[in-house]
Amino acid sequence: MQDLAAKYGTPLYVLDYETLVRQMTAYRVALSQMDPPGHAHYAGKAFLCQAMASLVQEQGLGLDVVSGGELATALKAGVDPAHILFHGNVKSRQEIQMALEQGVGRLVVDSLDELRRINAMAGDRGLKASILLRITPGIDAHTHDFIRTGHFDSKFGFGLSEGIADHAVEEALGSDHLRLEGFHAHIGSQILESAPFIANAEALLGFSRAWYDKAGFWPSVLDLGGGIGVKYGPHDVPPSLHPMVRQVDALVRQMTPPGQSRPQIILEPGRSIVAEAGLTIYSVEAVKTVAGGHTYVAVDGGMGDNIRPALYQASYGAELDAKPESLPMKPVTIAGRYCESGDILIHEALLAEPLTGDRLVVWGTGAYNYAMASTYNRVPRPAVVAVRDGQAAVWVERESYEDLMRLDRSLDIGIN
Repeated sequence: MQDLAAKYGTPLYVLDYETLVRQMTAYRVALSQMDPPGHAHYAGKAFLCQAMASLVQEQGLGLDVVSGGELATALKAGVDPAHILFHGNVKSRQEIQMALEQGVGRLVVDSLDELRRINAMAGDRGLKASILLRITPGIDAHTHDFIRTGHFDSKFGFGLSEGIADHAVEEALGSDHLRLEGFHAHIGSQILESAPFIANAEALLGFSRAWYDKAGFWPSVLDLGGGIGVKYGPHDVPPSLHPMVRQVDALVRQMTPPGQSRPQIILEPGRSIVAEAGLTIYSVEAVKTVAGGHTYVAVDGGMGDNIRPALYQASYGAELDAKPESLPMKPVTIAGRYCESGDILIHEALLAEPLTGDRLVVWGTGAYNYAMASTYNRVPRPAVVAVRDGQAAVWVERESYEDLMRLDRSLDIGIN
């Protein structure tokens, strides 16, 4: 860690290449055992840059994107657009146009307005757009309120209650320029039980079966979203992937109507691929003890490179690099550099005699850290390096002050 910090500076995001590959392989192998074989689409919102998009394609996964920026990144990296799912509860006309013109595999539709817009824009181009409808199945996964998405009162998708989802299916099937391939549901993030995922599969299959009985429509694709949790701390026990996939496969066999092909199952792992592959290195810039004896350890990063503790009360583990294990541990608060009292990375960290100049390592920061990073207080965002077989490669350059000011324009008092 000391060598990486000395060469690339701090704060610094570090990704372990082999962990990324191992996690991608686990999903690919588990889903390949289904009949028909399922497929994993990496959720780019967790962490995306051109190198990551290229690795996803190299490892045989599809990619899901939620914005024109993510789509542009994937395309520039050479990702086959046919292997891309375009998500998001708001897609601008420009983004829909981009998806249609580039041949994105499927658009996941989130509202009737969007459904009608895609239908009209596809018609203008003489196309038939392949879509999935996002369903909110009413499953209350036990996770933070800000990252639950499967309950009925959600900004996402079409609820199964009050005929809302049924109306969307009717309109999609009656649209001239849409090809309804199936349904999608994502019930939340950092879920540490398998039961909500099984319930999600049952809900989508039950909804599909009702539509087959009603109108003869049977989906070719069911997308169960992502959300499998990771081990941020000692009490986090993620569900086992292979048994869960086997349960879903059994449900698909059981609930597919006689004579119909079983739908392909898609999963959208993001956090569970990249979170534990990542860490962040900081430099300790100040150590101070306040009245009452509480110690703050201030580092050269904070909420600008990891907003999750302030936003979600997310917890992380940390340690000081190159400190002997024999040193006594003391509880401290790890504070960031930003001008907010809420800029606290870890409230109760046990560290061994923190001193100015030490390197602090925070574990499990691969997901939603770089992706949500900001330039608040005009602090440039950190670099991202990937390490493979002891060798490091820069995946994202550190921002400079010039980068921060590149889009600024000088004051012009002559404007009318």
